Amino acid sequence: MQIDPPALTAALDRVKTLHPKVIDLSLGRIERLLADLGAPHLRVPPVIHVAGTNGKGSVVAMIRAVLEASGYRVHVYTSPHLVSFTERIRLSGSLIDSALLVDLIDYVLEINGDAPITFFEITTAVAFQAFGQIPADVLILETGLGGRLDATNVVPHPAATVLTPIGMDHMSYLGDTLNAIAGEKAAIMKPGTPCISARQHPDAAEVIKAVAAKRAVDVAWQDADWSVEADPFGTVRYKDAETEWSVPQPSLPGPHQIGNLGVALATLARLPLSIPSFGLRAGMRQIDWPARCQKLTRGPLTAGLPSGWDLWLDGGHNPPAGDALAAWLADEPAPTVLITGMMANKDITGFLAPIAPHAQALAAVSIPNHEDGCATPEDIASAASRAGIQDTLAARDLAAARDALTPHISGHRGRVLICGSLYLAGEVLKTHG
Repeated sequence: MQIDPPALTAALDRVKTLHPKVIDLSLGRIERLLADLGAPHLRVPPVIHVAGTNGKGSVVAMIRAVLEASGYRVHVYTSPHLVSFTERIRLSGSLIDSALLVDLIDYVLEINGDAPITFFEITTAVAFQAFGQIPADVLILETGLGGRLDATNVVPHPAATVLTPIGMDHMSYLGDTLNAIAGEKAAIMKPGTPCISARQHPDAAEVIKAVAAKRAVDVAWQDADWSVEADPFGTVRYKDAETEWSVPQPSLPGPHQIGNLGVALATLARLPLSIPSFGLRAGMRQIDWPARCQKLTRGPLTAGLPSGWDLWLDGGHNPPAGDALAAWLADEPAPTVLITGMMANKDITGFLAPIAPHAQALAAVSIPNHEDGCATPEDIASAASRAGIQDTLAARDLAAARDALTPHISGHRGRVLICGSLYLAGEVLKTHG
């Protein structure tokens, strides 16, 4: 993965000076700027708008892979990025060129002037400016945070909205109950636009149903309106009232990805597009979504591992992500040690508790270049002990963490799993991606 060139870094730094807060949820500022830009968000291709707590990125990547394999041109907007900001904006199949991105940022900054606006809001406006100028067949938008006041929630008539599983995360911004969080995310639904929902907690489902009834939205529910299951022979079967598809297992590892695939297929089945069987098959082989149970095969941390031991990376950082990782570890049993770094505002014990039965030891690290906001290695090690991991320690960096875990890295096979934060994953991918 390529890091941002100096010109792009400088342009992004200018954007960061326009608002004192990193996150300040509102639609007023982005609506004002988009109006001043001539409403580029109204000139984009048909939109698939995706919200949820976990699985958003995987669902986006799966939809994109199938559509591109089927011959469609696809724009994509996701966040955050791992190594380069250009990862956030895909234009008709390719990451946005950094020089074009700098030009767009400069133009949008000129139109905005000195008016207050957050980093995510102005970069979302930049993305809409690009999406409105370059032709494509579909635009997939992933919400940044929540939904109701997220800067992506400005497209009045999307082709479909999607709700992946909703759980407890970002409570300081979205509310401290599941009902409140579900209400924020369900607010991306638009009257007359179909919504596809993953299996939800009953509390979240009730909120979604209430919002859907108020807005006259037809929700396609997992289990009730569509189903997905994987057989032991590597085939995933999707079924709804009108469509039956059999596809290979997706290239993203983990049993939780079968549910994400079901959401993606249910969305594709409801688009006014023809999805050929070869597009479904080829799409499953070319899903590109780094730091989601990703096996790393190069870099300094892999060099010191004995034969039969692998290095894996995952950016999950909340309790539902911990559940998903635990299911993957149980599905692919092997001796496992963890290298973990997390942000201080995350539920560290809640993330690690489901993983604990599968982990022999944990080495905690701070996140390079994010030390101000991350939990200390000592705090992570303490939380890991409370979660049930018996052998925990604090390390000064990733290399020291691997070395400290050496007594546990023995036998014919096993894995080292780096996990706990997308920021940590990004730093790892700078040298291992």
